[in-house]
Amino acid sequence: MGTETKTNTFETINPLNGKTLETYEYMSDKEVDSIIEKSHEAFLEWRFKSFEERGKIIKSIGQELKNYKSELSEIMTNEMGKLLKQSHQEVELCAAICNYCAENASEILKNEERELSDGGKGIITYSPIGIIYGIQPWNYPSYQVIRYAITNLMAGNSVLLKHAANVTGTAKLLENLFKAAGLPEGLFTIVVIDHDQSDNIINHKLVRGVTLTGSPDAGKVIGKKAGEQLKKTVLELGSNDAYLVLSDADIELAVEKSVQGRIYNNGETCIAAKRFIAVEAVYDNFKDAFVKAMNDLKMGDPNDENIDLGPMARKDLREKIHEQVTESVDKGAEILCGGKPKDGDGFFYPATVLGNVKPGQPAYDDELFGPVASLIRAIDNEDAMRIANDSRFGLGGGIFSKDVDGAIKLAEKHFDTGMVFINSFGLAEPNMPFGGVKDSGYGREHGGFGMKEFVNTKSILISKD
Repeated sequence: MGTETKTNTFETINPLNGKTLETYEYMSDKEVDSIIEKSHEAFLEWRFKSFEERGKIIKSIGQELKNYKSELSEIMTNEMGKLLKQSHQEVELCAAICNYCAENASEILKNEERELSDGGKGIITYSPIGIIYGIQPWNYPSYQVIRYAITNLMAGNSVLLKHAANVTGTAKLLENLFKAAGLPEGLFTIVVIDHDQSDNIINHKLVRGVTLTGSPDAGKVIGKKAGEQLKKTVLELGSNDAYLVLSDADIELAVEKSVQGRIYNNGETCIAAKRFIAVEAVYDNFKDAFVKAMNDLKMGDPNDENIDLGPMARKDLREKIHEQVTESVDKGAEILCGGKPKDGDGFFYPATVLGNVKPGQPAYDDELFGPVASLIRAIDNEDAMRIANDSRFGLGGGIFSKDVDGAIKLAEKHFDTGMVFINSFGLAEPNMPFGGVKDSGYGREHGGFGMKEFVNTKSILISKD
């Protein structure tokens, strides 16, 4: 038997035309060890900086993101195919996260005082712990990074990033922007490495926490590896979010937001609307309008502002979603529109709606990470809620209803997800927690909750006497 030779380089590919953008080289183990040592040394100084000192630099990072919005948006679109106008929106969200964290960290992480049983004083502090290692996906090349990095930098930690290989150019540009903003050397560093090297980072004694955004399978692997080292993790994993169209829904609004929720970011979003559950009373009306709207979408060059849907990020991702569609049809689903990969250059897949979706089909059970919608008929509101929760996932979901108070009760008491959108489709708000339950992972980001994920909640107890 021959031995496999590990290649030391890889390419990034433009999904619009399949052409090579850049070639990159993996780092050596020695380089990675040096980066970890420098990251720890930087942390030892950064942890003593005041929130005001940290916040000034974090706000500067937000400003640098805006300064380089055109360049950053262009490279994101070229590397993973998202619409250029949505790349611009992503950069604006990143800047907003910087500002929110800079302005609120001192309140979120301030010391708390409590009276002890003997009349003494207790002080609770939130102390940074060290290097936080992030393993991030390609679908929001800047946002996924900013989401965990800025939070942890404001908390006083240092950050390492292993980004998805196909968005390495974005990762390198972000690293340069952090430096240009005045962030001290070593506090935010990308590592261009393979999986074995990544495992070594998780095992390294100076790395104190691990955060992953990815698939449930990846989450199980990373959670196990980190758990064996007794290191905390935050896992933001996949989902097949259900959006309920109830009997009193505004159908026009429901269709508009459902289309947006399914095809935003070319449908490659963990918290995208994926399963659309309409009750019997409005099913036909919703179905007809929804299928027409999806079928009318314009697919093409993501740099064209008149285009609604760009290419999928990689060829293998297009192949996977078509396999899921094909298997679902083989098991009884019907194609209401789309369902066939576009011929020619680029990794295009049309906006697709599947009807007659039932348990046992990938369209019902699994995550479809692309512009494919699953349409499901429910008997009534109660049945719609049952179907929504009949999932191993639990990241987000939505409810369309004119009875907002009733929808709030459903969201609060019955929806088994981390987030629920009412009469809207949403992604992330800097001041609201983001995360899921079940196979969608655990831990929270945003809203200040992420700042407390990787800190030492420390008790200081002072006797009365």
